[in-house]
Amino acid sequence: MIGIFKPTWMVKSIYHVSPAQLQRAGIKAVLSDLDNTLIAWNNPDGTPQLREWMRELSAAGITLMVVSNNNHRRVQTAVAPLGLPFVSRALKPLGSGITRARRQLGLSEQEVVMVGDQYLTDIVAAHQAGVRSILVQPLIDSDKWNTQINRFLERFVKHALKRRYPEMTWQEGLDD
Repeated sequence: MIGIFKPTWMVKSIYHVSPAQLQRAGIKAVLSDLDNTLIAWNNPDGTPQLREWMRELSAAGITLMVVSNNNHRRVQTAVAPLGLPFVSRALKPLGSGITRARRQLGLSEQEVVMVGDQYLTDIVAAHQAGVRSILVQPLIDSDKWNTQINRFLERFVKHALKRRYPEMTWQEGLDD
């Protein structure tokens, strides 16, 4: 049962995942959570590092698409400056939002990866959708109130995962 919370990879930051690493893994699209994964929840403009990573993905022909539980207007406003496609109201931890995004892109389960900063939503949803996952550390230490509840519950999940999968460690990239 605890395996549903286990990510395929644990990488400190999404920016450490290079297009070459993704291509070696057969990935053609990165589906990313929004808040504290792609952008800090309180900084909707993103960072120069994010924009550079996006340029690298684009140059490699890898699609970046946001899959968020936020409502349409919130996600649309957040991704407008970035020009990214998105799926809002993804209903994570259910896999339906990820599956919807994958089908929009016309890709198989093996060709996409879900990236997120939460075990209880992003990683479980990836398992439900049958896709690989990358858990990243949150961009900032603070969260919106509703995410704080998940963070509390995640403490128990992390403890159980460490006991069951002692080999799980943070990596610098997919190849580590």
